[in-house]
Amino acid sequence: MAVCINCNKESNLISETLGICLECIRSEFKKVSGHIKEVHRKTRKDFDLPEEPPKGPNGISCKLCVNECKIPKGEKGYCGLRKNVNGTLLGPTKDLASLSFYHDNLPTNCVANWVCPGGTGIGFPKFACKDGPEYGYKNLAIFFIGCSFNCLFCQNWHYRNQINRPSSITVNKLLRAIDNRTSCICYFGGDPAPQLPFSIEFSKRAIETRKDKILRICWETNGSMHPKLLEKLMEVALSTGGCVKFDLKAFDERLNLALCGITNKRTLENFALASDYVRKRKDPPILVASTLLVPGYIDRKEVFDIAKFIAGLDRSIPYSLLGFAPNFYMSDLPCTSRKHAQDCKSAAEKAGLINVNLGNIQLLGEDYKWS
Repeated sequence: MAVCINCNKESNLISETLGICLECIRSEFKKVSGHIKEVHRKTRKDFDLPEEPPKGPNGISCKLCVNECKIPKGEKGYCGLRKNVNGTLLGPTKDLASLSFYHDNLPTNCVANWVCPGGTGIGFPKFACKDGPEYGYKNLAIFFIGCSFNCLFCQNWHYRNQINRPSSITVNKLLRAIDNRTSCICYFGGDPAPQLPFSIEFSKRAIETRKDKILRICWETNGSMHPKLLEKLMEVALSTGGCVKFDLKAFDERLNLALCGITNKRTLENFALASDYVRKRKDPPILVASTLLVPGYIDRKEVFDIAKFIAGLDRSIPYSLLGFAPNFYMSDLPCTSRKHAQDCKSAAEKAGLINVNLGNIQLLGEDYKWS
């Protein structure tokens, strides 16, 4: 049970770390924005990460993501992966990355498994190995260390403990992980955005390795990458039968700043850009959206606004609403309740979407106990 430092409201749906309720974020953002910035600075300092995207006037520019860091000598970029060492930017390249990888048996618990070839067989025989779930095949899951956001509810926050380790995985080494039973590759993290050049280069090489065999290539991302990089990965996904999964954290920029520390303007702009590819391939879907239903913050209104935005681009874009498990700096919040999830699903459908899913249903709990 936490108290909003602005309005003194007490509730089990207020994060103690953030210390601001949803209503105050929406109605009095200017008043609470300073506190919100301090919260994010502290949570990043805990992991020796830059407290804000560096903007040194004489720094080296990095334009891979929305933060567009200008990294001064001796300092790191916001993602923590690149450092200016005597005027040279050291860190991941298109040939070297900071990541971990493993194999998942198909079908997996992927955000898009309910509409993708690996989970359903849709796109068979061009993009799927079977006319149904691809049992007997596997996914190469590639987890990129580092992120362009600072989500207080991060479900994979442990990667932060690895950021200071040198980049060590080469394209050639990772290629050896692809075998005859690998029918798809999924990049996630953290987030792929800070290391997109590597994922694009690796994808090209992987496609060459598999030649005429099925190898779908997908990305799961916060969508903050440079638009030109987005176009490149959309083309790869289009040609291989893969998809790009945008994690739309929020629609309201104020809420995105409160929860994730960074603006979502680039994310929404990129999603609109990516939607142009929907007409090029409806089945299997090339673009999928998801939102984590964070109790107390991502409510019915927020989901309705996100869904209305998506529907305005194309009503058929699949949208998955994901159950939240208490984690990281929001470990004091409850799991998403069944009622919350169902209300949000109804809101998304009311906004005009025709393909809405509830994911992580095993996490859904009882209705919230209000103070």
